[in-house]
Amino acid sequence: MENLNDLGEPQEFWDYLFQISKIPRCSRKEELIRAFIKEEALKFKFDHQIDQIGNIVVRVPPQTKTEGEPLRVVLQSHMDMVCEKNDEIDHDFAKDPLRLNIIDIDDEKWLTAEGTTLGADNGVGIAYQLAIMKRIYNDQLNLGALHLDLLFTVDEERGLSGASKMDLNLIKGKYLINLDSEQDDEFTIGCAGGRVFKVEVKDERVSIEKMKDQIIPIRLDVMGLIGGHSGTDIIKRRGNANKILAEIIWKLNKEYTIYLGFIAGGNLTNAIPREAHAIFYVKKEEFRDIMEKIEFYKPKIKSLYEGIDSNLTIICEEYRENLTHLVLENDFKDKLLDLFYLMPNGPLSIHPKIPELVHTSDNFAVIKTKPNSIKIKISTRSLTEYSKEVIFEKIITLFNIFNFNKDLTIVTDYPSWDPDFSSMLTSKAREIYRELFDQEVHIKAIHAGLECAYFSKYYPNMQMISIGPNIKGGHSPDERLNIRSVEKIWKFLIILLKKLK
Repeated sequence: MENLNDLGEPQEFWDYLFQISKIPRCSRKEELIRAFIKEEALKFKFDHQIDQIGNIVVRVPPQTKTEGEPLRVVLQSHMDMVCEKNDEIDHDFAKDPLRLNIIDIDDEKWLTAEGTTLGADNGVGIAYQLAIMKRIYNDQLNLGALHLDLLFTVDEERGLSGASKMDLNLIKGKYLINLDSEQDDEFTIGCAGGRVFKVEVKDERVSIEKMKDQIIPIRLDVMGLIGGHSGTDIIKRRGNANKILAEIIWKLNKEYTIYLGFIAGGNLTNAIPREAHAIFYVKKEEFRDIMEKIEFYKPKIKSLYEGIDSNLTIICEEYRENLTHLVLENDFKDKLLDLFYLMPNGPLSIHPKIPELVHTSDNFAVIKTKPNSIKIKISTRSLTEYSKEVIFEKIITLFNIFNFNKDLTIVTDYPSWDPDFSSMLTSKAREIYRELFDQEVHIKAIHAGLECAYFSKYYPNMQMISIGPNIKGGHSPDERLNIRSVEKIWKFLIILLKKLK
């Protein structure tokens, strides 16, 4: 790892980011990172408060006195990170520090983690906040009569529950600056709402032990996909491993006798599935034809993702490990494969006035084979509550058509954030960016959930904006942070705070 002095300003940011990378902080496991933030606040003699859900705010009072109430500004990030890794990587997110690396791409330096997510989403926000806190304490940064609430929330990645269940007395302010965006020339002032739900379908299984001399087990793997964020990356039409796997098996099932024993894919509802696997049995006399048929499908499927997901890999081979000969009952298997084949996925509609913005989408996120059931997790997003409800109703109608015995659980349901293109904060941000960098910043809404959706609901008079440095490959082991971009957003943020005061 290079010396901190070689990474640019502010050095405090890089110091904090490297410390954060050693602290476990998967969603719902934020105890250690919260304790670290609390210790820093105590060290610098700033008050803090923790609410029942586990959010923490550090209050940085004005450095100069003013008549009346000081201008209050909230800087906000989330403490948790997406914990994804490549299958071949030995890493325990509960205890192992991230292994950081600096790489060069197109003459730009990027920070990455070896084989795992980096946690720049939203470790960069935490590091910015702590760097500001430290500089104010050391009299290296003077924001005059500005009062800062540094808010750190929990469990953003699994459904924004830290924001949704926050004690509303935790923060107070005229402006809120969210530090969870990932493009240094784009500021976000609106976002989609979403609903995450899981459906557990009670399955029916039969034994084919008596047929074991007449059948051959096959393992089918779909892998090598890029994946990525199921909101912001959904417009890129990357491959969904669950859909590709289900499509192949559905086609085989229509032409041959298939006994399905196991199917699984995806890990997180906010990540596009990169890998999926199935184990099924076929008749010996059909084995060769089936293998040839899969080889026939491969180039046709791969051509659909040429230039998008070029490393898509489909592997099919005879399988002989841990065989139980328990398979899904035939009628149930047929209905399940029909469901998966018809399941909506990807961008479903585009915003009527903003061509590059997805309006409504669905992520067929997770399939798990349990001892007595098939568990399915789905994430829907839309810029309107009506469309979000419609796609949810359509998917549940699919389950009902097949008359499955099922349990439905809505994991989270979060609102949209309506953009205000004419707010003073938006205008000020646009003006400062132009002055600093001699170019226009893009002001936009995004097809992803941001905690600002809840904050705008709870504090309707608070003006909000979301900013951040360049981060690529979010929610996947390809995640990387552009080093030069960190200093650019730091410079902008400090000038914005000074101008607001």
